[in-house]
Amino acid sequence: MYEHIVLFKFNNSGTAEKQEEVIQTVNSFKTSIPGIIELSAGINVTEEVENKNGYTLGIRITFEDKQASRNYFHHPLHQQFLQNAGSLIESVIVVDYPFH
Repeated sequence: MYEHIVLFKFNNSGTAEKQEEVIQTVNSFKTSIPGIIELSAGINVTEEVENKNGYTLGIRITFEDKQASRNYFHHPLHQQFLQNAGSLIESVIVVDYPFH
């Protein structure tokens, strides 16, 4: 299996409503993009505010394998998401790793 973790830091355009739209869009990927085993997305509610660094939304996707992750990246729904959300996002952190 292959894990994909993404953290978003939104700019001033990234209102709470826009962030919720991002979550809804990402959640729709589970039933629309092949190779996804698990998916969760949500607002960062950590109490470790000193470690938050402005990142307010997290996404975790478990794929069948690395190839499924590659296919996801190029999938038209994901590409459309990147174009639509790009204007809202100041910074992104991505962590990918295989696991058993």
